Amino acid sequence: QVQLRESGGELVQAGGSLRLSCAASGGTFSTYIMAWFRQAPGKEREFIAAIRWGGGSTYYGDSVKGRFTISRSNAEDTVTLQMSSLNPDDTAVYYCAAAPLPTYGTTSGRPGSYRYWGQGTQVTVSS
Repeated sequence: QVQLRESGGELVQAGGSLRLSCAASGGTFSTYIMAWFRQAPGKEREFIAAIRWGGGSTYYGDSVKGRFTISRSNAEDTVTLQMSSLNPDDTAVYYCAAAPLPTYGTTSGRPGSYRYWGQGTQVTVSS
């Protein structure tokens, strides 16, 4: 059973940086596409970024382009989200997600296209 575990969320000041990690286990991830989403109170789940484990192609949501970077470590089965220039609008619970193949909807950030989800990690940006 695939399991995803996020870590790294914390309180940070506006303008600061933060790195989130997602540890993946229970599967062979060479064909997977991994993603980060976030959800703020009262809002829909928002696509942040995705990465194909094999090849490393990346995809980003418009709100984070140029500020966030997604990467993966083959050796550690870990996906990282490096966030910079944070602002209060980035406050949300951040979720790691995985899909066995990069099928329709995964690269465009459709939440329903992802089969596995972590429990989330809270990121709070103070002004």
